[in-house]
Amino acid sequence: MSAPIISLAHVSRIYEMGHVTVPALDDVSLDVHEGEFVAIVGPSGSGKSTMMNILGCLDRPTAGSYSLAGTAVESLGDDALARVRSRTIGFVFQSYNLLPRTTALDNVATPLLYQGIRGAERRRRATAALGRLGLADRLDHEPTELSGGQQQRVAVARAIVTEPALILADEPTGNLDSHAGAEVMALFRELNAAGRTIVLITHDAEVAAAAGRQIHLRDGRVAA
Repeated sequence: MSAPIISLAHVSRIYEMGHVTVPALDDVSLDVHEGEFVAIVGPSGSGKSTMMNILGCLDRPTAGSYSLAGTAVESLGDDALARVRSRTIGFVFQSYNLLPRTTALDNVATPLLYQGIRGAERRRRATAALGRLGLADRLDHEPTELSGGQQQRVAVARAIVTEPALILADEPTGNLDSHAGAEVMALFRELNAAGRTIVLITHDAEVAAAAGRQIHLRDGRVAA
């Protein structure tokens, strides 16, 4: 089997809250390989958010090591870490995190701007990504003109437009009704079937069931 895209080895994350030490993750080890669809599942307080932040290079472990697409994350400075994050990971969040008063096309094109890609190519790739997600007729619509399900599909288009090695989705159906949530999960299954690696963070067992493998967190540790 090829080297994993994600490799956590004995990772812990401890927060100092005044005089209190709070272990959010405790000696977690796991690998995710190319083409997998993995759900990280757990109740509130289980360490899911901390796991999301570490996997997404938004936070650093207190102890242990994290390798992302063969790069030892703990060895990187902040600028190098930001570059690895922007090139390797496509993020999808519960709250969509779309730019307000900005068209769907420009929302999707924004990550390409940060990679130095010229305007015409940004628009071409963003148009193609939105078309792939069934939003070819919504290019000029702003977030307030889109339903929740459409906004989340714009967010997924933004996540895939850079052709990242990994899609990291944090409670992506949390703000959607059951129908829109099912559409977004079907989209993730399609992307995974096409070869995309997906890690999904969720508290919802029904959502997690769509993944090929589940990793359960409880009290900051891998429970199953």
